[in-house]
Amino acid sequence: MIEPGFHPPCSVLRGKLLSVSERTSLAWVPSILLSPASSPRSQADDTDDGPAPGTPGLPGSMGNPKSEDLEVPDREGLQRITGLSSGRSALIVAVLCYINLLNYMDRFTVAGVLPDIEQFFDIGDSSSGLIQTVFISSYMVLAPVFGYLGDRYNRKYLMCGGIAFWSLVTLGSSFIPRERFWLLLLTRGLVGVGEASYSTIAPTLIADLFVADQRSRMLSVFYFAIPVGSGLGYIAGSKVKDVAGDWHWALRVTPGLGVLAVLLLFLVVREPPRGAVERHSHSPPLSPTSWWEDLRALARNPSFILSSLGFTAVAFVTGSLALWAPAFLLRSRVVLGETPPCLPGDSCSSSDSLIFGLITCLTGVLGVGLGVEISRRLRRSNPRADPLVCAAGLLGSSPFLFLSLACARGSIVATYIFIFIGETLLSMNWAIVADILLYVVIPTRRSTAEAFQIVLSHLLGDAGSPYLIGLISDRLRQGWPPSFLSEFRALQFSLMLCAFMGALGGAAFLGAAIFIEGDRRRAQLHVQGLLREAGPADDRIVVPQRGRSTRVPVSSVLI
Repeated sequence: MIEPGFHPPCSVLRGKLLSVSERTSLAWVPSILLSPASSPRSQADDTDDGPAPGTPGLPGSMGNPKSEDLEVPDREGLQRITGLSSGRSALIVAVLCYINLLNYMDRFTVAGVLPDIEQFFDIGDSSSGLIQTVFISSYMVLAPVFGYLGDRYNRKYLMCGGIAFWSLVTLGSSFIPRERFWLLLLTRGLVGVGEASYSTIAPTLIADLFVADQRSRMLSVFYFAIPVGSGLGYIAGSKVKDVAGDWHWALRVTPGLGVLAVLLLFLVVREPPRGAVERHSHSPPLSPTSWWEDLRALARNPSFILSSLGFTAVAFVTGSLALWAPAFLLRSRVVLGETPPCLPGDSCSSSDSLIFGLITCLTGVLGVGLGVEISRRLRRSNPRADPLVCAAGLLGSSPFLFLSLACARGSIVATYIFIFIGETLLSMNWAIVADILLYVVIPTRRSTAEAFQIVLSHLLGDAGSPYLIGLISDRLRQGWPPSFLSEFRALQFSLMLCAFMGALGGAAFLGAAIFIEGDRRRAQLHVQGLLREAGPADDRIVVPQRGRSTRVPVSSVLI
């Protein structure tokens, strides 16, 4: 017998105990676990596996299909919750956007002067790819560290320290002599410290300042900086090199801008309360859980895992194109006879870095804006719009990227047209993927989720893709007679791997669309205090045993 007044957990539904098999079969159903402080009546009567339809602020799957989002605070409500005016919040986003632009500008400045770096250090394609791989690997390894810190400590100061360190290391990398290529690899690896400290934390600040469509718009502004900064990296790298007559000066632009970024962070940015804009006024604040609990919860979130795998394909493709597209276009022009080859000891003169940078800027702005707007409109009638738009972007970009490679031997103009279309479709993913993460993961583990996504996307994506493309190119060239045509063909065939990876990423986003509604609902209920996560102790209940209260498995008290 169970003692009077005992309040069973969620394994008791509608007044009867479930058998072990019944509880196993219902293990996947999102249930509302009742608070121990609830009244006996609420424990006995309110045992449904979800809240009643029409509960304020909850996604209405019954009776109100359009009420999917949380109650959105108005401007005064946001100011009261965050302690920041709407103007100050917008200014914070502007500062974060500037720093994000600067990060990507520095990352792709190296790609803009890659032919000159190859000539200066006398290295091949595989070693050139290693420059980006070392940086991404460092960034990937350090991301979980800053994700853990970002969920628990002041995010503003973490970013300030990381960006200051990044600026110093980037400046130092511009003074490395030609016989110390290994030192260039080391400094590029250390640059990952600054980027990891920022990329895992900044989106969570935006999430704590805005909700719903406001958040989506601000994230789109924030992620505009990725393609624009990447394009500016190519442009700054090639133009500063031309003006100064030395590629080393291209690496000395962003450190000065980094000092300004640290000052803006320190003076403008303020730390908002975590998750406050998503809670009801009567809901208790969320408390951080252990790092292992965070990882277990993320591993059980299929929307997060599948969208991260889809984003991994995006990272693979963009990482490969970012480093190798200007070099590929230069080799194409050499084969077509439109430009002289880049010989040892000479400065590589080509407009392709500038043109590709402009295309990257334009397609990024167009793609990010197009993706967010299409998703926002489709979301009104289809709650799965976000992953479906991401899937359409990736699946649509693959054939155009393949055509851009196939046409490079015949027409450089056609190649640029197909690159433009392919990169526009590819850029539709950036802001949407970030928004998916923020609404399927609770606020207290978002930095950890950002870090996990960074590790996964870079480990299987752009950490190895530049090196892999270069390695395949070198291996292909070994079996062919040395010529400019063989260099072009080898890189052309190796880059075709990007089209295949894009198709795999599209399939992952289609998988995420299956789970997105349920995962979003569970995250919202958790934030509002209406759902707590099941743990190992949730299958045990308190019963009288040998004169004392003892926690035992539910199955041991079934009659």
